[in-house]
Amino acid sequence: MKELLIPEGYLPQMSVRETEIGIKYVKDYFERVLAKELNLTRVSAPLFVTPESGLNDNLNGVERPVSFGIREQGERRVEIVHSLAKWKRYALGRYGFRPGEGLYTDMNAIRRDEDTDNLHSLFVDQWDWEKIIAKEERTTEKLEEIVTHVYQALKSTEEYVAHHFSFVKEILPREIHFITTQELEDRYPEKTPKEREYLAAKEYGAVFLKQIGGALASGMPHDGRAPDYDDWNLNGDIIVYYPVLDTALELSSMGIRVDEEALMRQLKAAGCPERANMPFQKALLEHKLPYTIGGGIGQSRICMFFLRKAHIGEVQSSIWPEEVEKEAEEKGIPLL
Repeated sequence: MKELLIPEGYLPQMSVRETEIGIKYVKDYFERVLAKELNLTRVSAPLFVTPESGLNDNLNGVERPVSFGIREQGERRVEIVHSLAKWKRYALGRYGFRPGEGLYTDMNAIRRDEDTDNLHSLFVDQWDWEKIIAKEERTTEKLEEIVTHVYQALKSTEEYVAHHFSFVKEILPREIHFITTQELEDRYPEKTPKEREYLAAKEYGAVFLKQIGGALASGMPHDGRAPDYDDWNLNGDIIVYYPVLDTALELSSMGIRVDEEALMRQLKAAGCPERANMPFQKALLEHKLPYTIGGGIGQSRICMFFLRKAHIGEVQSSIWPEEVEKEAEEKGIPLL
């Protein structure tokens, strides 16, 4: 747990009930715009999967999934999903989607090993989306094209919220800036990855930080990525500067998904080539899955950003350390 950060002079501009109304405004509008920008259809998705399916996202490889046994199936073990990165690709093929079409779904997860703070919670809610592309579209140009569409959905939502709530002023720049993790390391070699993100976000207002997962010239990756969904050369994060907390705020992680060659290369680099024998990975290697691009967009994160909240607990219901709840109450910050 990190220390609760309440900016000097911060006071919520909305009551709890007004906040709940604002959350609905943001989610309903953004969901519609995102679906239109990317040609997506909403689908239902699983809350839990079996470990042996290979469908769960292992994130940075150290997080422990919440699991339980199913009584009627002889205590068969299942895991709460960390994300739906792999399931979405499987579903696109199974549901008969075609190139240029995609899906999105509400994803809820429990990150039991998360260090909570103003931006991080044990509960994760996001829109997981995925769309089919042609193999020849696995390019940086295609990635940046899709990022621009997602960013336009964010810009449109900020304009909508600012129109409905007078205390919200538009702060997102007109365009998002593209930069690689290696360029940031070259520019700020003595800084940590998070410090580099902050400096870039503050300079440009909104950045898409490309190529996350592989080792940089320093020998260290900018951040961890599972080796079997994003292509580390064709992925990245949408990060914006958030003046309420004077911080870099990641709103979305996304990327073009691995093809057969990238999967084997990254499994080897991550030291887990045996995962190629798991059902999902095997299906990919046998050309049974479509080539796709996809990502996740934090629902609570964008509500926090657009409603100018200081703590993610102001826009989602979770569990916090007792001392955090007490301090927030003393400072007039209502956690849901």
